[in-house]
Order: sequence, then structure tokens, then C-alpha cells
Amino acid sequence: METEKKEINYKRNEEQRKDWKKIREERRTLKRKWKEEKLLKKMEKEAKKQKELEQISKDNSTEKKRGRVYTVSIALPGSILDNAQSPELRTYLAGQIARAAVIFNIDEIIIFDEIFSKDSSIEGEFQGVGKKGHANVQMARILQYLECPQYLRKSFFPHHKDLQYAGILNPLDSPHHMRAEDEVLYREGVVQNKPVKAGRGSLVNCGLNKQDVQIDKLLQPGIQVTVRINQYDSSRRILKGQVVSPSTPREDSGLYWGYSVRLAKSIGAVFTECPYKDGYDLTIGTSERGDCVDNVKIDTSFGHALIVFGGVQGLEASLESDEALDIDDPSLLFQYYINTCPNQGSRTIRTEEAILISLASIRPKLTGLGKT
Repeated sequence: METEKKEINYKRNEEQRKDWKKIREERRTLKRKWKEEKLLKKMEKEAKKQKELEQISKDNSTEKKRGRVYTVSIALPGSILDNAQSPELRTYLAGQIARAAVIFNIDEIIIFDEIFSKDSSIEGEFQGVGKKGHANVQMARILQYLECPQYLRKSFFPHHKDLQYAGILNPLDSPHHMRAEDEVLYREGVVQNKPVKAGRGSLVNCGLNKQDVQIDKLLQPGIQVTVRINQYDSSRRILKGQVVSPSTPREDSGLYWGYSVRLAKSIGAVFTECPYKDGYDLTIGTSERGDCVDNVKIDTSFGHALIVFGGVQGLEASLESDEALDIDDPSLLFQYYINTCPNQGSRTIRTEEAILISLASIRPKLTGLGKT
């Protein structure tokens, strides 16, 4: 009897062991299947993202430039800062210029010296906010600081008195001022001074938290570059990308990618030192003595447009002070010499106001046009 009981218990235990073994095997199978499904979903997501980026890249390479290929530049004298009554107001005035430029998609800002002589120079050591005679460089520095993405400012702008009140300025919030979590095709970055393996490109800080981007070229550390990101992957410490021209986002994707800043020692140098190969082929001067903007029809077949603003005493004063020019009438410098605010109610229009008024008046005549 006892022997039979033992045999029954043994069989029961054996069956239980088989059941548990079967249960464990089923659990392992389910777990394996769950992992495979999770990995499959992740791979599908990455493949979809890669396909989208490849399609964008393909569109950019096969289609004719579908963005904006022409440029618009503005020029103004830095001396307008001297009319501000305090260092804070000087800084804020420069910030207003920057905001106006970004709102109207300006590609280049030229700051020229309104009081020019043959001995004038834009080189040298300039210091001090509120110092007379340094307004051109101070304005250029503030404009460059605001245009630079926030995550790159520590790399390019050491502490300087000209920037001590930059914290009061409104941010530009332009398309190339990315957040860390933004997964976009292009980003601005600074080349890092980090060792890389032979045959590989430099590492670039593009503001992606602790992720660097490895580019396709070996460049000198400390320079600013525009990078096209191949693919975003939060699990990787280093992403892949290619260096492109700063004009590529604008020309290929139609993105506004900020402005460049240039210093000119005179109003004449605004034209003669143009960075574009064929120069400015559309030039516009603004003055209350010009033709009414409502009656002017602008030739829209252009590659690079330039709009010039005068200081407190207008473009006439800037022209008179330029010893290198033998022209008395400023209208002879431009293809169009226009008054963008006819019948003005105030005796004077400040330059920062004139920029907003003029760009708003001229914009409908330029938008979507230009040479292709």
C-alpha cells in the first residue's frame, strides 16, 4: 500500500515538473517573441526615418534649387548708436536692427562708417560700451552675438563690455536657433578639439545634449560649420553628418539661415567690397528726397539686392564725408532712390524705424522673385 502511494506521489511530482517546465518554456517563447517584436518596431521606425532623410536628400540633389537662391542685404551707419542716451539703450537699438533683419529674411548686414577719411580703418582694438567712435564695431558685435545660436555663444563670444547688456535683448528665434530635442536636417555647430581615428572627420558640437556629430572632413577646431545630419538616434553617442555651405539650407530647402555681418570703412566700400562675385545687381537707396515707393516698379530679375539706409542726417551726409567718391547726388549711386514713407507725420524717422517701414514697403516687390 505504501509502495503504491509513493509511486502515485512520484508520478504526480513528475507531472508537475513537466508542467512547470512547459510553463517556463512558454514564458521564454513569449519573452523572446516580445523582444523580437520590439526590435522589429524599432528597426521599422529607424528605417522610416532614414527613408525620409534619404528622400529629402534625393529631392535636394535631383530637383533644381527649390529654395530661395537670391539674397537681400541692408547697409546702415553704426553712428546711429551714438544718439542713444545710455549703454543699455545703445544695446537695445542694435537688438531692434537684428530683429528687423530676421523678420524680413535679410541675408547680410553691412555697417559702414559715416565719417570717413582716407586714413580710416576698421582694424584695431576696440573697447568699451558707450565709447564714442566705436559704434560701428559695437553694433557689429551685438548683431553677430544675437545671430549666433545660443549653444554656440560661449565658444565664439568671450566676455566683452559691448555685450554686458545683451541679456535685455529679445531673442531672434530664427530657424537655425535649434533646441536640443529638435530633429532637423541642418544644424549649426562648432568643430571640437577631440582626437579622432585616422581617416575619419572631426567631431562637431551641434547642441544635441551630450551627442557629437562626426562630419565627413577633418577641420580646424574652433570654427563654425553648417552640418547636414544623416540620421538621429538617441541611443548613439556619435551621429554622422556632412559639412555644407551656410547657404545650402536657404537654397535647397528655402530655410532662412540668419545673416552675416560685414564692416565697411565708407559708404563706397559697401559696394566695392561686396562678397558676391558679380556684385549687387539691384541697389536701392532710401531717403525722404527719393521717389514715392508707391510709384516705383522694381526690376525683379536680380541675384543680390542691396538696400541702403542713412543716419541721422541721411545718405547725403554719408556721401559728403566719403573722400574717395566724387559724387554729390546720392541718387546716382543707386538704381532706385525711393521714399518709403511719403507724407510722414514726424519731421524725422529714426533709422531703426526706417528699416522696418522700408522693408515692409519693398518686400511685396521682392518676395518669391530674383534670378534662379
